[in-house]
Amino acid sequence: MCPMKYFLLLGVFVAPIVLMAHAATWRATFTPSAITVEMHKEQEIKLDLAGLDDGSVTEVVLKTADTIVADVQKVIPASEISGGTWSGYFNVSGVFLGKTDLYAEITTVNNQKEQSEERLSVTVIREQRVIDKVFTYTVAILVAILYVNFGAALDLKLLKTIVTCPVGPAIGVFGQFVVMPLLSFGLGKVIFPDSHAMQLGMFFTGVSPAGGASNVWTAVLNGNINLSVLMTTISTIAAFGLMPMWIFTLGKVIFDQGELTVPYSRIGEFALCLVGPLIIGLLIQRYLPRVTRILVLVLKPVSALLILFIVIFAIVTNLYLFELFSWRIIVAGLGLPWLGFLLGWILAKVFRQVNADALAIAVETGIQNTGISIFLLRFTLPQPEADLTTVAPVSVAIMTPVPLFVLYVIIKLKERLNRGKRELLEEKGETADLSIDSQETLPQDQETAKNRTEVP
Repeated sequence: MCPMKYFLLLGVFVAPIVLMAHAATWRATFTPSAITVEMHKEQEIKLDLAGLDDGSVTEVVLKTADTIVADVQKVIPASEISGGTWSGYFNVSGVFLGKTDLYAEITTVNNQKEQSEERLSVTVIREQRVIDKVFTYTVAILVAILYVNFGAALDLKLLKTIVTCPVGPAIGVFGQFVVMPLLSFGLGKVIFPDSHAMQLGMFFTGVSPAGGASNVWTAVLNGNINLSVLMTTISTIAAFGLMPMWIFTLGKVIFDQGELTVPYSRIGEFALCLVGPLIIGLLIQRYLPRVTRILVLVLKPVSALLILFIVIFAIVTNLYLFELFSWRIIVAGLGLPWLGFLLGWILAKVFRQVNADALAIAVETGIQNTGISIFLLRFTLPQPEADLTTVAPVSVAIMTPVPLFVLYVIIKLKERLNRGKRELLEEKGETADLSIDSQETLPQDQETAKNRTEVP
């Protein structure tokens, strides 16, 4: 074998060892090794550099992997490095919500750059304000009131119809708790491949039950309101078991990939907190029939107002959400409910449901209770994930009514057009009747006129 080949092989094996040895000659020690800083505020960090080559290092620059999250402005010139060491302090500024790493980078006389193996973990969160606590507690109270209403309005006799005619409700439950979770998981992976926080926000939205707004929209669009109410009831009850099931199974994939801890206890507490108000509602239905009638009457407006209030309150108190809005957020907000409507309609038609039932199933499938998903995200996730993920259900809530409103306008225009045609036909019919009547009376009128002329 040619000797040159031995030298090449030796170079292949020795070069990485030399480079690693060179890279290991210096180190950076951050104290502390991880920090949490609030947005628009600074935190002081101690840095110790050792093993630097005084003659070859021209400067040391501190950098962050993501300047959108955190920023640092610190340059250490070679003149401050003595004996291959440097020790001092610098400030890290929180820019926006998220997590990033901070590292030291040296520049040599040959203009080569090397990054430190040691990293400082930086987490940026929002300043805790009184209004944030007010928002969280208010949402919790409103969700509890909503579930008291659900318990009071729960028609146990209507639930028995599932046994006799389960096709429509079964399609609705399948669409709500099979199609939507899988759809939200897939959309999150496709639209946000590098953001586990946004994937969680999408998934938590997809596993939420249907909201009371589905009943309102079904009634407005002339769908089967009884079927809609029945499916909402079943969806609400099924959510106690199916939401945790999805989060602990398919949702765990996102948690593991994002290196996040699954909040088992918090999710369990959330489910139990909803059972209490539901039982209270059932007791009211059993022992206070007058109060029950009032609660049933206000169920729909309360549900609609709850969703509207949570979305508006979330936007007003957290205007940072719009800084997170991008074409991806908008596409996700459009995709989840709109595809839900389409797939729900297709499922209903595959099983030969009439249009009114198919409309109710489609609306029930596409509309998610974003208020519950926002509350669940805020209640279970740590910061900054709790804030970052909220943008997903807010986007979905904003985009959901758009196709429904368009459909409502089309229905109204069609009704007006049909009414105009009907009135036109009626007018034509009346004109035809008048012409026929005039033709029938004309000979008689002519004879009368003739007789009048013959009279002397």
